[in-house]
Amino acid sequence: MSVNEALEADPFDATVRLVRNDARLRYELYAGQELAVIITFEELPGHIDLIHTVGQPGFEGRGLAKVLARYALDDVVASGKRIIPHCSYVVRFLEKHPEPYLQYTDFPEAA
Repeated sequence: MSVNEALEADPFDATVRLVRNDARLRYELYAGQELAVIITFEELPGHIDLIHTVGQPGFEGRGLAKVLARYALDDVVASGKRIIPHCSYVVRFLEKHPEPYLQYTDFPEAA
């Protein structure tokens, strides 16, 4: 395998940038200059409610939503607040990666 083939096969993009955008109440992941994934949230007393994850067309299957979910969860924990996962993607992420997040998570009651 040539160096060029190895680089093309690597889905990691060094230009990925993660942002917490408080003005728009969302976490954002940029691939290069393009907005690739967002997680919307609501700030509540003592909690951050992660509401919805949206991947932009053309960025599917690259694992970017997983990167942003981990970033958002880490940010909530670091802020000293608790996680409320209303977003189904975040719930599935927590089921697959419970540590260290479950001790900081308050699951919403089923309607």
